Amino acid sequence: MWLPTYRNRDIERIPEYLQFDKCTPPPPWGSMEGIWFIRDGCGIACAVITWLLVLYAEFVVIFVMLVPTKDYLYSSINGFLFNVLAFLALASHTRAMLTDPGAVPKGNATKEFIESLQLKPGQVVYKCPKCCSIKPDRAHHCSVCKRCIRKMDHHCPWVNNCVGESNQKYFVLFTMYIALISLHALIMVVFHFLFCLEEDWTKCSSFSPPATVILLILLCFEGLLFLIFTSVMFGTQVHSICTDETGIEQLKKEERRWAKKTKWMNMKAVFGHPFSIAWLSPFATPDHGKADPYQYVV
Repeated sequence: MWLPTYRNRDIERIPEYLQFDKCTPPPPWGSMEGIWFIRDGCGIACAVITWLLVLYAEFVVIFVMLVPTKDYLYSSINGFLFNVLAFLALASHTRAMLTDPGAVPKGNATKEFIESLQLKPGQVVYKCPKCCSIKPDRAHHCSVCKRCIRKMDHHCPWVNNCVGESNQKYFVLFTMYIALISLHALIMVVFHFLFCLEEDWTKCSSFSPPATVILLILLCFEGLLFLIFTSVMFGTQVHSICTDETGIEQLKKEERRWAKKTKWMNMKAVFGHPFSIAWLSPFATPDHGKADPYQYVV
């Protein structure tokens, strides 16, 4: 059963937009292979800053707080835990940045492709006039990526990429692990301050007391800021997944036209079938099971 058209979708329905002579056929599939990377100056700068901030936290935690302590069990456990979480956070960031978020093939609005859909009378296809693509349902155009992205949630400069159907898992893991290392760092800062107040400041750090205080205050500020920011983003993403409604769809208040599923099914649609420890791994590519084919016609 074909769904009716709606006015609130960001589509172009003017007939001249479907003139085939304005679209060149898409390149062969082999030439589209490779690493997905968005060449955006702002996004690249934000991604580099993200790595630098994590590395700064790593430096302060290891060389200011853990190495000088005489409690080797405390430093070993916390050092191992923090490094594992930081590694997973950076790995998730890399996967979110270098994974195709679900880009629609560019330039597929050709006469041959339209004919291959075998349209029936009354059926409509949606064409994006910016990237010359026939858009599946729930796809939106990103002005930064310059592509239509399936189930696009938003474009995040911190990962220099769109968050879409194919990389949302990695983005959620990135926000979760950043929130965890921020919380862990804040707890260690509090304990280290208490330790330094009881002991001589010259013995609780390899650096001078003023330098130690400045480094700890900066880490505390960074940890608190990113704990709040990433916790909110993590909660927003989980809510978006459970309700099966992207950020753009919520913002535009688009009328729901897709089948309603349970929250658990929506979670498995993003993190993979079935539930396993791989949900927490940025190295495991989600197995979406038997995904519904995207409808190009309505």
